[in-house]
Amino acid sequence: MEYKLADAESRFADIIWDNEPMSSRQLIQMAEEKLAWKSTTSYTVLRRLCDRGIFKNENSVVTSCVSREEFYSEKSRQFVDEAFGGSLPKFLAAFMGRKNLSKREVDEIQQLIESYGEDDDAVSAGKGKGGR
Repeated sequence: MEYKLADAESRFADIIWDNEPMSSRQLIQMAEEKLAWKSTTSYTVLRRLCDRGIFKNENSVVTSCVSREEFYSEKSRQFVDEAFGGSLPKFLAAFMGRKNLSKREVDEIQQLIESYGEDDDAVSAGKGKGGR
């Protein structure tokens, strides 16, 4: 699946994610109101996003195949893979630059690391937390 959205596609996708399930007619009306799009533009973009497997339009009801959270999580993972060879430490170093973290931010990051980290038993058994 292609986890990329142009700016306009992203705004269109947000309408769907914020209102699903919704009729295609409702979607077209909302895109006209919020994006000033003609119906032909909306149907074209909807078809493109359905072809990519992000949404589906069955019986004129539009729903997501991928949640917004899943989409952006995978998009972030792909970015780290492409730009930093999959290395989260390299990404964090580049992201942080020269910024200092507050104690609260350090604590939050530490909790994330601990919740996603592998313990020694799981490593030796070939499994990590969270099914990874």
